[in-house]
Amino acid sequence: MGDSAEWIWNVADRHFAGVVRVVDLYHARQHLWHLAGRLHPNDSGKQQSWMKVHQKWLLDEGKIEKLVLSLRSTQSTKTEVLEKILTETDYFERNAERVRHPKFRRQHPFIGAGVIEAGCKTLIGSRLKQSGMFWTVRGVNAIIAPCRCYLNGRFESHWENRRTA
Repeated sequence: MGDSAEWIWNVADRHFAGVVRVVDLYHARQHLWHLAGRLHPNDSGKQQSWMKVHQKWLLDEGKIEKLVLSLRSTQSTKTEVLEKILTETDYFERNAERVRHPKFRRQHPFIGAGVIEAGCKTLIGSRLKQSGMFWTVRGVNAIIAPCRCYLNGRFESHWENRRTA
């Protein structure tokens, strides 16, 4: 799960080869909203109409090729808007297999990063962001590892692995 930043996919390649990659649904939608704002500045009605077609009927339905074709045929007289259209078209074309959210829903993985972000906030934030706490990277790693193992039901194996190392 990611926002499609290249470094995220590089980390996934390095540590999780062969996993299914999913672009967070809300990040993908955000790309379309930014474009709608550029195409129809100061006209929320036109933005919403444009989004109904491009988000609801194309992106949310997994019709990425049709979305890309529609974006490629979008016209503007402004250079900066044309550049934004090209940028977003390339984004959806490059991430086509990662934004097929209906397919992912059928397979039951998360399609939004909110659950993952909330888990990180709960696990890490509640333990490390208490009043007056200051941490080094080494200290954070030393605290997070046993917490993570405890929550994953692997607390004993964590200590066993440390003893043998």
